[in-house]
Amino acid sequence: MDGPFIETLADLEAVIGKTPPQMYLKDIDHLDPGALGWIAQSPLMFATFGGDRGPAVTLAGGHAGFASGAGQDLRLPLASIDDPDLARPGQPFGSLFLLPGIGETLRVNGRVRAVADGHVHVAVAECYGHCAKAMIRSELWSAQPVAAPEALSDFVSASRFLALATVSRTGLADLSPKGDPAGAMARLDDGEAAAVWFADRPGNRRVDSFRNIVEQPALAMALLVPGSTRLAVVRGRAVLSTAEAQRGRFAVKGKVPALAIRVAAESVSLHASAALERADLWPLRQCSDIDPARLFVNHIKRNRTEGMAARLTRASLSVPGAADLMKKGLAKDYKDNLY
Repeated sequence: MDGPFIETLADLEAVIGKTPPQMYLKDIDHLDPGALGWIAQSPLMFATFGGDRGPAVTLAGGHAGFASGAGQDLRLPLASIDDPDLARPGQPFGSLFLLPGIGETLRVNGRVRAVADGHVHVAVAECYGHCAKAMIRSELWSAQPVAAPEALSDFVSASRFLALATVSRTGLADLSPKGDPAGAMARLDDGEAAAVWFADRPGNRRVDSFRNIVEQPALAMALLVPGSTRLAVVRGRAVLSTAEAQRGRFAVKGKVPALAIRVAAESVSLHASAALERADLWPLRQCSDIDPARLFVNHIKRNRTEGMAARLTRASLSVPGAADLMKKGLAKDYKDNLY
């Protein structure tokens, strides 16, 4: 073990700071027209289902629009899910929808309401867009078809994209995207007890997954080598380390991350993903025409948070051209603050 470790939420905030309240203004509790349009064009999603042993993660995919929904109901065909047996009524659920050529992702969280008529029905509790930094760092959409390494440790080292699944103490699921160059994304340390390490990077500043790890350390993660249709899946228990030696292993462009995360692996598997094969993501053929900035603006307008700051933010977004201004701000943030 490589400590010191983060043991409380106060310890976590002392290292990475508090989440600005405005970060939650993008949340809505249903699938609005923008989210439904996103889902209708998405050929691939990551999904997590909570369970007695902690969260599990899998992929679902096919043709664009394989998933559907309305209001507070998200519907996923069982045939589209790599591991459909994970879905059981009452379980926490989290998802991450990808769009070809788009850096941002759509996150839809809730709870499995039913598994019936060949579909998983999810009661939506949270829907919001996620920033593009993980996708930019991973260069996901510029990948070409590639034969990924056969050995597990080599595959983990070559991975550039990671979907991290956690569940809070109150039973809320979270699925967070992480991206980095090969060699800086994740490492597998073999020994008496295998451990997978990865690092924290600046993102949407919500850090839900790290708060969940402090409260409830069981997690799951899926690692991708962009261009390959194989997938490494890890389940285990995590700790957040501030050890300089471990953080230094993940330095990129001279920037050392604030945290390194150690996952004591209870299971690690490497296998082909039928969902990735059906989604046929690489090479990129055509970018989606969805405008993420406009979706963000509309979600903030629909957010029901009370208070003067929230009302002022919503009022400012009623100004013509607000979506364009947000788009420029996002682009500058991604360029200047990737690491």
